[in-house]
Amino acid sequence: MRYGMAIDTKKCVGCSDCVVACQTENNVPVGYARDWIVERIDGVYPNLELEIRTERCNHCDNTPCVRTCPTGASHLIEGGIVKVTHEECIGCGACIESCPYDARYFHPDGWVDKCTFCDHRVHNGQDPACVSVCPTKCMYFGDLDDPNSEVSKQVASRKWKVLAPEAGTSPQIFYMS
Repeated sequence: MRYGMAIDTKKCVGCSDCVVACQTENNVPVGYARDWIVERIDGVYPNLELEIRTERCNHCDNTPCVRTCPTGASHLIEGGIVKVTHEECIGCGACIESCPYDARYFHPDGWVDKCTFCDHRVHNGQDPACVSVCPTKCMYFGDLDDPNSEVSKQVASRKWKVLAPEAGTSPQIFYMS
């Protein structure tokens, strides 16, 4: 089992419902975020292309954040979800520096926090909060090793990209265009 997410950038409207759902579900402090919206404009006027996407921890297969954590607070759990055990985190920031996606932040209580794919929901058979509230249904989550899962079907049938492929992290978030 290997959890992953596919995000359809043609359907995302940048409403931030996913951001608010994550903050609410995970008690993220005001002013902080585990996920966020990015708008990117490519091209030269008048031939411009707008891409709107939601970003978060990419739950990589090759995890620099886990390798650089001196206490083991950053670790992998079932399904390849990258987690931080707050009680073991010393707040050194090595994981923040090693993440090519800027997906971690210092929690005001002194530890590092990030997206967990809402593993507490996933283990109860639910989608992550961000996926469950998306009004355009642009996000697909599931087991990438299951060819019959919706996320696998989307990745297999669509053109997609990953962020920062040159980092060699093998991210499990796929952006479909």
